Amino acid sequence: MKALAFNGSPRHNGNTFSMLSMVLSELKNQDFETELVQLGGRLIRGCTACRACSEMRNGKCIMDDDIVNECIIKMSGADAIILGSPTYFGDINPEIKALIDRAGLVSRANGDLFSRKVGAAVIAVRRTGALHAFDSINHFFLINDMIVPGSSYWNMSLSRDIGDFDNDMEGKATMKRLAENIAWLVKKIKT
Repeated sequence: MKALAFNGSPRHNGNTFSMLSMVLSELKNQDFETELVQLGGRLIRGCTACRACSEMRNGKCIMDDDIVNECIIKMSGADAIILGSPTYFGDINPEIKALIDRAGLVSRANGDLFSRKVGAAVIAVRRTGALHAFDSINHFFLINDMIVPGSSYWNMSLSRDIGDFDNDMEGKATMKRLAENIAWLVKKIKT
C-alpha cells in the first residue's frame, strides 16, 4: 500500500507540510509506504488545453519541462493521493491547481488512471476560504472517479504562522482520523 502526498505550500516546513506529515506518519504506522512531494514554490505551468495528451495517450502531458509528469507517474502508482494546499484568496494555490488540471486531463485521456484510488484534501487557512479550497481539490478527486474519505471535521487547520498547526488540537485530531479512514478504506479496496 502506498500513500503519496503533495505539499502545495511554498513553505517547505510550514503548516501544510506539518499536516501532511502527520497524516503520512499515521499511515506509515499502518504499514503504508509513504512519500511527500514538495510542489509549492516550484515553477509549474498550468494546462494549456492543447489536448495533446488525448492524442498521445502515453500517460504524460506534452509539456515536459517541469515536475508534473513525474507527479503523474507517482500518482498512478499510489493507492492514496493526498493534496495539501494553503488557502490563497479563498482557494487553492497555483501549483496545486496546475497539478490538478494537467494530471486530471492526462488521467482522463488515458483510461482514468486515478479511478478508484483514495483521495484526500488537506487545507491550511488563516481564517476563511478553507471550504472552497477543500471543495476545489475534492472536485478533482470526484471527477476522476476517486473515493474521498471523511474525517471528524473538514480536513483543515486554522494555521497562518509557521508552527500554528502544532497548537491546533482539533486540527491534529482531524488529521489523525483522516489517516485512520484512508488506511481503513485502502485496505478494504485492496481485499
